[in-house]
Amino acid sequence: MRHYRIAAIPADGIGPEVIDAGLEVLDVLASRAGFSLTVDRYDWGSDYYRKHGVMMPADGLAQLKSADAIYFGAVGDKDIPDHITLWGLRLPICQGFDQYANLRPTRILPGVTSPLRDVGVGDLDWLIIRENSEGEYAGVGGRAHRGLPEEVATEVAIFTRVGVERIMRCAFDCARARPRKHLTVVTKSNAQRFGMVFWDEIAALVAQDYPDVTWDKELVDAMTLRMVCKPRSLDTIVATNLHADILSDLAAALAGSLGVAPTGNVDPQRRYPSMFEPIHGSAFDIAGQGIANPVASFWTASMMLEHLGERAAATALMDAVERVCAAGVMTRDIGGSATTAEVTQAVVAALAGVNAIG
Repeated sequence: MRHYRIAAIPADGIGPEVIDAGLEVLDVLASRAGFSLTVDRYDWGSDYYRKHGVMMPADGLAQLKSADAIYFGAVGDKDIPDHITLWGLRLPICQGFDQYANLRPTRILPGVTSPLRDVGVGDLDWLIIRENSEGEYAGVGGRAHRGLPEEVATEVAIFTRVGVERIMRCAFDCARARPRKHLTVVTKSNAQRFGMVFWDEIAALVAQDYPDVTWDKELVDAMTLRMVCKPRSLDTIVATNLHADILSDLAAALAGSLGVAPTGNVDPQRRYPSMFEPIHGSAFDIAGQGIANPVASFWTASMMLEHLGERAAATALMDAVERVCAAGVMTRDIGGSATTAEVTQAVVAALAGVNAIG
């Protein structure tokens, strides 16, 4: 029997609720698809910080390294500054394991209503690829002359040839694998004449190796307009760490809710475990109320299964999620009235009704 070791880090806010829901569904799916899972649960996050002064132990990466994949909930706490929680847990894992490709699929699920007029299932189906290791979130910068009138703060965006070329190749590979074979490269090269022009130049060079993929360029501000007004014109999108971070939240909102949006922080070379998480964050304002949307966690789990090679199980899970949404069993953020547990049980029941998986 195929076996996988999953490192689960539920962390903060609604993270434990949606990760528990995802693990429940994964357990049912594994028994029906012929593989087994060992789940190692780590209590790292803001509560751990309150006890120990750090978000995770110093040897955290060493503990995670043997996992086949990491299933991550959310990070963020109303009483701890966000730069401490983010740089204390999520980003050290992404950067420490060189998970340089952040994959964010977005599409309108059956039963979910987009805020866009006359846009429904099939009209918005995108894959946003975010450079995940450098750029605006490289962590380079500092502050000097604190508290004085001449105080200065710098935040330096770093773009390396290795970093830009590898994310471009990843993006062209992903575009090639999708039916439309079309890629949009997003920059701000009219105003940022060094790093963003560098992105444009490398995109043009890499494109020469992909004659079967059509591609175009868009400035990030114009891209927001195109996403809203011409969603059918887009398919695969690649952008910098900051730009894709913002654009993917807009994409999730246009598809109905952040509560349905998944993410994969991937090392395409598979040297280290990749990490899969919902986009929505800790949402501590609704934590503990039993109303968090678990769909993003399920979709994230599907991405994780596909990464592990369990394509049939990944497809079966998304089919079940789509049937449940189409039947109107949804949480209130996407127009329903179901609880987290009710959506989870509906997906479990949908999987139980499948004759065979794989």
